[in-house]
Amino acid sequence: GPWQVPVADVAVTLMGFKTYLGEAFAIGERTPLAVIDGPASGRMAVGEALTNIAAARIEKIGNVKLSANWMAAAGYPGEDAVLFDTVKAVAMELCPALGISIPVGKDSMSMRTAWKEGGKSKEVVSPLSLIVSAFAPCGDIRHTLTPQLQPLEDSALLLVDLGSGKNRLGGSVLAQVYGQLGNQAPDVDSAEKLKAFFSVVQQLNRERKILAYHDRSDGGLLATLAEMMFASHLGVSVEMEGDPFAALFAEELGAVLQVKAAEQIAVVNAFHHAGLAAEVH
Repeated sequence: GPWQVPVADVAVTLMGFKTYLGEAFAIGERTPLAVIDGPASGRMAVGEALTNIAAARIEKIGNVKLSANWMAAAGYPGEDAVLFDTVKAVAMELCPALGISIPVGKDSMSMRTAWKEGGKSKEVVSPLSLIVSAFAPCGDIRHTLTPQLQPLEDSALLLVDLGSGKNRLGGSVLAQVYGQLGNQAPDVDSAEKLKAFFSVVQQLNRERKILAYHDRSDGGLLATLAEMMFASHLGVSVEMEGDPFAALFAEELGAVLQVKAAEQIAVVNAFHHAGLAAEVH
């Protein structure tokens, strides 16, 4: 945007000087969740990469390819089992259900260090970590969505909550601020809903019905709204349902969309027809 605030979800490059074709690239990682639930952290890394790259104009979710960077403390008690379960959850279950392949990746299996200090043995072990890089061909780079709110009086913000109201706070920044971890991590509960979300966002982008878009799974709803305001120098009014504390800070999958007030019903109906009626607020 005009103030060069680095909050965009996706990086998009142009293929040449005389074309609007390009490439989109985005990243997802949810390492803190692995301390609670390894497979959930892997699924959420994939989910975040997809909700980020969805801001670019991509024909279909199957065009997205992933690179998986695995890091683990191999040989440390329990870590091999967590790694096995997470690789299975991501590569054998979630990605096939989404119709996405992982053609490339790398791994670092020595994520621990030990030393002696004052005659005592000390050790640091890193949690399992999956960094997902998503990339895809972009049909028209001019239709890339950004978090920059447009200065229209008659517009509305919609939250698409792929966490379906669960608002799990485990592993969140909020928990860390209070010196806690939590015992229930956000997760990708439905691959079908994630696919449907991606498809509807692309449909609405083609129809030019989304004014601004921002993923909310890294930092939660409050961080998402704040970053959209930073990028646009505009304020927002927000109506909360249920427990605002959990709703503002839960780092579940989802996104905030700005749409014209006159098109709000049409946008909501598009999500309804895709089976996401309960997820739109």
